[in-house]
Amino acid sequence: MELHEIRYFLALSKTLNFTKAADQCNVSQPALTRAIQKMEDELGGLLFSRERNNTHLTELGRLMEPNLREVMERTAAAKETASRFLRLDSAHLRVGVMCTIGPVRFVSFLSHFRASNPGIEITLTEQVPDRLADMLTKGEIDVALMASPDGFEPPLQAQSLYNEHFTIACSAGHPFARKNAVRFADLNGEIYLQRINCEFRDRLGEAVRAQGADVVRSYRSEREDWILTMVAAGMGICALPEFCNSVPGVISRRLIEPSVEREVSMVTVAGRRWSPPLSAFVKAVRQYRWPDAPAPGGGYLSNDDEEAGVPRLAAE
Repeated sequence: MELHEIRYFLALSKTLNFTKAADQCNVSQPALTRAIQKMEDELGGLLFSRERNNTHLTELGRLMEPNLREVMERTAAAKETASRFLRLDSAHLRVGVMCTIGPVRFVSFLSHFRASNPGIEITLTEQVPDRLADMLTKGEIDVALMASPDGFEPPLQAQSLYNEHFTIACSAGHPFARKNAVRFADLNGEIYLQRINCEFRDRLGEAVRAQGADVVRSYRSEREDWILTMVAAGMGICALPEFCNSVPGVISRRLIEPSVEREVSMVTVAGRRWSPPLSAFVKAVRQYRWPDAPAPGGGYLSNDDEEAGVPRLAAE
């Protein structure tokens, strides 16, 4: 049973006249008659009683009429939903975000995107990079914003958004707060609070050991806000990408010797056709001017810092 046949049936059930129903459907009367006969053959009984000047629904026809009308109504609703989606009206986009990306960095972009695309509803899913990559491949999310120290394997493809250096986060009263940069060797003996979901955790640990330093491990957590709150309270320090600090009282100083940075990218699946909402999102990401890195905070530059090539800060 095809949709045009159902449409013919509903027109005839309303007009009870083959000629008028054919005109309403913009088909010839023989074509409409053949379609009704085909439906009757498929259903195994007459839908209309054809008497001279008296066409009316049979009992089977009256039984089928509400069901077939519902089919057409649902079809019309489905078409309208698809139309709104293609017009980016009431469209939905699933965006994966690496859990170590600071939200402050993306608030401005998301606000800009919303203003330009008010009909797109975004669901943000926070996960670690491996899980986001799996969700992308399986089609559980449409796009991901993340970083990986080893890049991304096919079928994933990445477009770089910005780079950010790793810093040491400390409390305002910590000696590091008076420096403009912190060497890995300076971490020796410091109480270290570990961010479990940091994708550069192993690389940072190797850099600490390579400089002959040994940190004192205290707390570890998946919750970035918990770690940073403990840092603000003076309970220890942690390594943190420079755009991730969003807790008052936490001071960030760039890590040097060696300098470690990560590349944050927009990741999609190569060869997969983009939906209209995803196309709009990708276009907006590519056109958006990502802000530069924040200037270092106040404090004084030590002689060691100046010799390391770190620019001197003005006194506060």
